[in-house]
Amino acid sequence: MSTIALTHPSRPRVATAGFGARKLTRRGRLARLAMVLSLSIVLGAGFAMKASGGDSVGQAGSTTYIKVVVAPGETLWSIAADTAAAIGDGHGDVRAMVDEIVSVNSLAQPDVQAGQVLRVPA
Repeated sequence: MSTIALTHPSRPRVATAGFGARKLTRRGRLARLAMVLSLSIVLGAGFAMKASGGDSVGQAGSTTYIKVVVAPGETLWSIAADTAAAIGDGHGDVRAMVDEIVSVNSLAQPDVQAGQVLRVPA
């Protein structure tokens, strides 16, 4: 036995262009644009918050930060030692303070440059 594929002569096959092959109405295009813009704004705000280190929100037990401009010859260790001495009674843990400064400022390396602005716990 053999089979024959028949096409209906009154319905010519039309090539579809892309996924779904339906055109959006004006309302659909506006809805798609609004969705793309809102997602872009949310993602942009998230990246900006991460890049800036994110300010602490006034929650119970939250740490406040001050901005310090690195002077020529200063190191991250010297800044952390000064901050630990100012916060505590002089027996502050400098290593923990260095780790916190690196974390808060999203530093890839613990190297700082003169003129760089750092957020330091107050």
